[in-house]
Amino acid sequence: MTDTMRAISQDTLGGPEVLREIELPRPAPGPSQLLIRVHAVGLNPTDWKHRALPGLFLPAPPFVLGWDVSGVVEAVGYGVTLFEPGDEVFGMLPYPHGHGSLAEYVIGPARAFARKPDNVDHIVAGATPLAALTAWQALVDTANVQAGQRVLIHAAAGGVGHLAVQIAKSRGAYVIGTASAAKHEHLRALGADELIDYREVDFAEVVHDVDVVLDTLGEENSRRSLPTLRPGGLLVSILASTGTDLPAEAARQGARFAALLVEADHAGMRAVAALLASGELRPTIAGVFPLAEAAKAHALGETDRTLGKLVVTVP
Repeated sequence: MTDTMRAISQDTLGGPEVLREIELPRPAPGPSQLLIRVHAVGLNPTDWKHRALPGLFLPAPPFVLGWDVSGVVEAVGYGVTLFEPGDEVFGMLPYPHGHGSLAEYVIGPARAFARKPDNVDHIVAGATPLAALTAWQALVDTANVQAGQRVLIHAAAGGVGHLAVQIAKSRGAYVIGTASAAKHEHLRALGADELIDYREVDFAEVVHDVDVVLDTLGEENSRRSLPTLRPGGLLVSILASTGTDLPAEAARQGARFAALLVEADHAGMRAVAALLASGELRPTIAGVFPLAEAAKAHALGETDRTLGKLVVTVP
């Protein structure tokens, strides 16, 4: 190993053009940390939002973005017993302040990671963690989805949505998804039972008596989704603003509301790894870019027209 590494950084907020390749000192793992040689990094909407918008979770740049990572353990810090150098691992760096995976090496807490299943490559593994953990924590940890329950997933073809469809099906749920008609065939192949073309049909008029709603679109969509719930049903939003009145509005309608911010989670990653190993979960790969072309991946991602996940590889 050299003492430096390549990374994709930015000095200012803005469009994809602010991203540039630089050299940084290679980090060293501290107590309870892993140093990972990065092979693949999944991108998520939070990446281009933090690249461009002020007032989100991170302080002003310069910074290296990226939370998803799949790679090989290069070194372990004091106290780590779960992994050793040479292990193939994948996981999500602690969100939001643990960013930095768009680089040749990254450090992170050992328990943010799980062993990469042998039946998936680093591209698939790198595409999975943040989106799959979001879906798992929403549907399993928060909603405790059970067999036979009806689950409505908004933006079902998106990064979180298409993994949520598969996780809900693995729990035995009846899955209803909203997506454009062109994406319905793909979602049926993933297991969706009922699909609604949001461009032609108002979901609020045709969906009723669902047990769980997963909203990935925002507060107004959550508000319109509340009447689709059965009494006592739960709506989980991953985009609710702080100070929202949605909990009170849900209670007035006899339902429940929860706002979720994804967390690094060893148990969740092990559950996701088991689903990958069994073949019950597979991220759809929308495109793969080398590290030097990370800006191109960002530009494609923020068009909001991709099906599945974009991945940056680190040769």
